[in-house]
Amino acid sequence: MSGRSRVAVVLTALAAVGAVLVPSAHATAKAPKAPDTAVLDGTRLQRTRAGLDHGDPRLRRAVKDLTTRADSWLGQGPWTVVDKPKPAPGGDVHDYLSQAPYWWPTTTPTADNPWGCPYVQRDGQRNPEVDSGTDRQDVEKVFDSAYDLSLAWYYTGRREYAEKAGQVLRTWFLDPATRMNPNLNHAQFIPCKYDGRAIGIIDFSQSYTSVADALAILGTGAPGWSAGDRAGMRSWNTDFLGWLKNSAFGKEEGAAANNHGTFYDMQLAALAYATGDKALAKKTVLDARARRIDPQIAADGSQPQELSRTRSWHYSTFDLVAYTRLAAIGRHVGVDLWSYRGPDGQSLSRAVDYLLPAATRAAAWPYPELEFHRYAASDVVHAAADAGDQAAQRAVRRLEAPPGGDLWALRPAAEQLDSIAG
Repeated sequence: MSGRSRVAVVLTALAAVGAVLVPSAHATAKAPKAPDTAVLDGTRLQRTRAGLDHGDPRLRRAVKDLTTRADSWLGQGPWTVVDKPKPAPGGDVHDYLSQAPYWWPTTTPTADNPWGCPYVQRDGQRNPEVDSGTDRQDVEKVFDSAYDLSLAWYYTGRREYAEKAGQVLRTWFLDPATRMNPNLNHAQFIPCKYDGRAIGIIDFSQSYTSVADALAILGTGAPGWSAGDRAGMRSWNTDFLGWLKNSAFGKEEGAAANNHGTFYDMQLAALAYATGDKALAKKTVLDARARRIDPQIAADGSQPQELSRTRSWHYSTFDLVAYTRLAAIGRHVGVDLWSYRGPDGQSLSRAVDYLLPAATRAAAWPYPELEFHRYAASDVVHAAADAGDQAAQRAVRRLEAPPGGDLWALRPAAEQLDSIAG
């Protein structure tokens, strides 16, 4: 779920513990099967659903938070890649377009220089113009809404959630008039400099696995989600996976030595799993041990590449979102990434433990951070706790809940909880 940008949700007061949050007709309906999700544990979702049907008050409170989010999407969208003011370079309105978030104009735009070029980089400082005129904001809404709505349908059985999720997905990916081409050739372009960049792949890699899981959830029998829809999305994902593996941008992003490389691997493994190439999914997770963990995580658990950023806390938690999701994919293909120890003792648990003092407010974060949000670490700490990290297990009760509530019990896969792009 991103960064995963969210529409601000103002939560109503929590209902009484005994309040009925699931329609009574649903309580007697046959529970859907376990979805074959790439990141989420489908069997765990099914068990959680059973606990909800048996009246678990903690789960009912979490479902209230989830349905508040889902309800907010019912009156929005659908969104499409073809309605941006200007097409991507090359002129095809079906091509996705986004703008580099940390690049800024240096002069006042004029008729001869409408962008105010040249552009210069200000790391961690988001240029507000990137949020208008491109597809970035809309695609985040597609990712977030599809995930929230699919999960809400799975836990409540309310068909309007499934139908809305289907509408959102068909409009963005499948309808010939509005569909997106399965490439990111023009992601994070820089005006007057680059028509697109390899690092723009992170626009999708940081959140698109939520769509892959939403598709698996809808595939358990969601109303309005047809065999044709399933086949269409499988075809789109297969084409997109091919672009990720074979394009120059995909190869460049895969070679990145920081969070971009981690997220690339995570997206590649998830899409491989979702499209049936479990051998590629397994190889990607296995290779991440020496290729990612060894060089990117230090012996003390710090992530030097991420600590060098002006948003060091954000990027340290952000990179671990990718790692913990990659570990979750590994579980589906027989790889225990949590148990791996590098030559200097590097491990995912050690990296999460490095964040615990700041995550629990036991100590201040000692590195540069333009906008510290303690809750940004909450999901990765949950993931480590579930994997058996005892320090993380002790820390869970002292975590700060993210805006909109802690949904870990319903969707136990780490998300980017603080909103920042790049």
